[in-house]
Amino acid sequence: MRSPIFDQANAEVQTAERFVLQSTKMLKVTLGPDVLAAKGAMVAHQGQVQFHHESSGSLARFVKRAVSADDQPLMRVSGPGEVFFARAAEHVFLLQLEGDGISVGGSSLLAFDAQLQWDMHRTKGAGMMTGGFWNTLIQGHGTVALTSHGQPMILDCSQQPTFVDPNAAVCWSANLTPGVVSSMNVSSLLRGGTGEAFQYAFHGPGFVVVQPSEGYPVAGA
Repeated sequence: MRSPIFDQANAEVQTAERFVLQSTKMLKVTLGPDVLAAKGAMVAHQGQVQFHHESSGSLARFVKRAVSADDQPLMRVSGPGEVFFARAAEHVFLLQLEGDGISVGGSSLLAFDAQLQWDMHRTKGAGMMTGGFWNTLIQGHGTVALTSHGQPMILDCSQQPTFVDPNAAVCWSANLTPGVVSSMNVSSLLRGGTGEAFQYAFHGPGFVVVQPSEGYPVAGA
């Protein structure tokens, strides 16, 4: 059988690396130690791979996940084999943590080494008016795979205040503590608003990764 689909560019990537990009929109993980991944993110696997629901692990984390609209259920992936992960053909990129950490916003988390420590945190200033903004803090030594709805951009927050739509903030340096600021005022509300009511405010040594999207449209909206 002959077809361009069989070109080498479309073949499985063969490498000794544990985390590797199969393409810009698909991740391949060679298992050994377990991996935690977003539920539903597996698109293919080879070998004797098992998938199990990952519990919160503590009462405090269970409560945080229960009240967070941004919670992303996780599954534990184990066993000998290879697993391919993707999310709606979004761009995938990898971060290697070396004892440091990363804060992940919304549903950008795809997969990460299970030995990494993780917890959920409410963003400073995120109250009832915002619906409550949460992020996932991941720390330790290992690899984190994230997705971006479109080609991501990195902004340096050390030189000047940086403001990002919460739905466009993929991740940021763990040492940064974003606040939530509002651009709403009475005159703006009377004119129908701007559609940009709340933003994350970052300032300090570090970076924030921004996607060129505010998320997928809500069905029926």
